[in-house]
Amino acid sequence: MTRVRRWLPGLLLVAPSIAAIAVFVYGMLGWNFRLAMTDKHDEISEGSFVGLENFIGLWDQQRWHLSVNHAIVFTAVFVGGALVLGWLLAFLMEKGIRGEGTFRAIYLFPMAISFVATGVVWRWLMNSGTGERAVGLNRLLDGLGLEFLQWQWFRDPDWGMAAMAVPAIWQMSGYVMALFLAGFRGVPEELREAARVDGCTEWDVYRRIVLPMLRPVTLSALIILGHISLKAFDLIVAVSGKQIITDVPAVFMWVAVFDSHDPAKGATIAAYIVIAVSVFVIPYLVWSLRKERRS
Repeated sequence: MTRVRRWLPGLLLVAPSIAAIAVFVYGMLGWNFRLAMTDKHDEISEGSFVGLENFIGLWDQQRWHLSVNHAIVFTAVFVGGALVLGWLLAFLMEKGIRGEGTFRAIYLFPMAISFVATGVVWRWLMNSGTGERAVGLNRLLDGLGLEFLQWQWFRDPDWGMAAMAVPAIWQMSGYVMALFLAGFRGVPEELREAARVDGCTEWDVYRRIVLPMLRPVTLSALIILGHISLKAFDLIVAVSGKQIITDVPAVFMWVAVFDSHDPAKGATIAAYIVIAVSVFVIPYLVWSLRKERRS
C-alpha cells in the first residue's frame, strides 16, 4: 500500500500525457495499419480486409521503386554529409578559436528555420538555369568563370536527389556539430595528457582515445538524421514540388491520398515509412536501455 501511495501521484500527473500518446500516436498507427490492410481504394467504399495484399502489390509499381531509390540516395548523402561536416565543425571548435560563441550561434541558426523556408531559399539557389538565365549558385559560378561547374541540381535525372540533400545538410550540420562538440568536451583532459606522456602523437590521441569515445554520439546523430531523412517531405516539396524526378515515399503517399484519392495505398506507404523509421529507432532504444542497465 505504501508503494502505491508513492507512485500514484506521479502516475496521475502523467496520465493525461499517456492517454494522449495512446490515442493520437499508437492509436493512429494502429488505425493506419488497419486501413492499409483493406481494399478501400476510394473515398466512398467501406473497404474489406485483404491482409498484406496492398503491401505486396505496391512493389509492382514502378513509381514506388523510384521513390525508394530516391530515398536511399537522399538518406546516404544527407546522413553522410551532415555527419562529416558536423564532425569537422566540432573538431575546429574543439581546438579553440576566437569568437567560438558567435560561430556556434551561426552554425546552429539554420536549425531554427523550418524546412519549408529552407526549401524556398534553396529552390532559388539551385535553379537549373545556365548562361544568361542563370541565377543562384549557377550565376555565382558563371561570375567566377567556372561555367563548367554549373549543374542542373535537383533536376538532374541521375543525381538530383544528391543535390536535394544539400539544403538538408546545410540545415542539420550545425545540430550535429553541437552533438559532437559536447562529445569532444566530454573526453577527460587527463586521458589525453596521459596518452601524450606515453608518447602518442596528437593524431594517435584522437584515433585511439577521442574517436572511440565519440561512438555513442555518432550513433545518436546517425539515428536522428536517418529518421529525419526517411520522413522527408516538406523540404522536397518546397524545393521541387511534387515531381517524379524528386519523388520519395512521403511525397508518393501525399499524391496517393490527396491527388489519387486512394486511402489504402497512402496508408500502405505510410506503414512502410513507419517500419523503415522503426528499423533505425528501435535497435537504438534497445541498446540505450541495455547500456543504462549495465551502468
